[in-house]
Amino acid sequence: MDSRPSARRDLARARAALEAGETVPAAGHLAAALTHAPTLPETHELLSRLAAQPGGGLGLFVVEPHAPAGRLAARAHLLAAAGRPEEGLPLLAAASGNLPALDWAGVPWVTDPALGARVEPGHVARTVMRLCTAVGDPAPAETVTPLRPYLTVVRHAVAAHGEHAMLLGAGSALARRLGEVRLAVEWAGRGARAQPSKLGEIWLGYAFRSAGRMPEALAALRRAVAYDPDDLSVYADVAATLADLGRLDEALRWTELALERDPGFDCVVHTAHRLRYRADGDVAHLVGLADFIRGNPDDAHEHSDLEECCRNTPWLGGLPPGPPLPAGRAPVHAEPSADALRRLQRVAGPTWPHPPGAYDRALGLVLVEPWELLALLAHPETVRADQQNGLEVWACLGLLHHGTEEPWLESSRRRLLLGLLDGDVDRVTQAALFALVAYAWVDPEARADIAPVVAGRLTETASGPAARAVAELALTAPALDRPTRELAAATIRVPAVPRQRGRAAWLRFASRRPPYHR
Repeated sequence: MDSRPSARRDLARARAALEAGETVPAAGHLAAALTHAPTLPETHELLSRLAAQPGGGLGLFVVEPHAPAGRLAARAHLLAAAGRPEEGLPLLAAASGNLPALDWAGVPWVTDPALGARVEPGHVARTVMRLCTAVGDPAPAETVTPLRPYLTVVRHAVAAHGEHAMLLGAGSALARRLGEVRLAVEWAGRGARAQPSKLGEIWLGYAFRSAGRMPEALAALRRAVAYDPDDLSVYADVAATLADLGRLDEALRWTELALERDPGFDCVVHTAHRLRYRADGDVAHLVGLADFIRGNPDDAHEHSDLEECCRNTPWLGGLPPGPPLPAGRAPVHAEPSADALRRLQRVAGPTWPHPPGAYDRALGLVLVEPWELLALLAHPETVRADQQNGLEVWACLGLLHHGTEEPWLESSRRRLLLGLLDGDVDRVTQAALFALVAYAWVDPEARADIAPVVAGRLTETASGPAARAVAELALTAPALDRPTRELAAATIRVPAVPRQRGRAAWLRFASRRPPYHR
């Protein structure tokens, strides 16, 4: 989307304010213009007029915690104009960290070779390390080009300062995020040789991993452990690398060693649950990880293990592929309102990160009354086929957010969802069952109630045409007993019986019992 028109509107306001001698409003409009188009020449022309003010205009762009990116960038450019680019560089990098898809650094003073030679190499390294923590590994594709000027700064700094270990290591971390894998390995190797250290070996191990050179990555990470046997985060790295080499038993032993030292160390807990799930496919490991995440919201940094394990798995990460079940009906005759439909479509989608993530995403449906959610289930034809995105699932998840003050066993949300399970398997009964499963993920106290419901539904359908559809759901349910899990797994391995169609399907809908009778 072209944001230059918005930038030019802000520039017009800034220009008018400057003509009136109102420098403070002008500065605000310029900072806003930078946020829309950071390299627009007209913006920098007006900044140069502010730079001619007493004090270089720096007093107009005061930096405090959580300052907007546009203000950070404006001050950075004014510092560069004042001959202090080494002070401006970390501010500009902070703006890039806030909004990395914008071309904040695409200006001449950043890529000038003199900057890399002028700035103290440790200062460059710290700036790059902070930027790396903000942009992810690897960096999203749309951010790679805007971030490349910072890699140019590192190149110039390396050329000027030689074998500075921290500069080379931090540069390697940025290079691998931007897809420059060979450069990442080269710089990390030089840094580790220049000053052997735990951090140097970690940088080298990560670079080798990005290059697909797993044995060398493993060797570097083992050397890192030797430098500091108490850093349990490196144990997690070693375990993950061993797993990628197919040495899963060894990987699990490394997690066990670390957990013996600290059973609650977040990196190791995440890695251990992920590898245990990889070893035996038991969803209990992922449920345990979800419980850990819920109980430890202040982890040292974000982890993606749960989402990675759930991705592309039926019901753990989204709707199952293949032909859908019959539409089904809910016992409500009212039509849903346009507002209810809009709110449902706002959250609906065929994928989610994991069951707790699906539950959380449905929170907005607390503004849709339960009868309207049921009406949406009763009238799926109100939504275009290409926009349905599992609307039944999201309507049922929405029901979970009503009456949350009621104890689960006596709650109306439980009663409604159990009632929707009546009858043969269709999209409504399937959605209601998934909502119950998702709730079992987020409320451990409800698991003992929900697991028998899932087991009973699986037993009822085990020899029917929808057996696989229920079995896939059952394998995602917490606290399911082993015989039921084995039945579900065996059901999935058996070829599915073709689903009934036509009049037989219609008879199933007609024979369903209203939930309010339960």
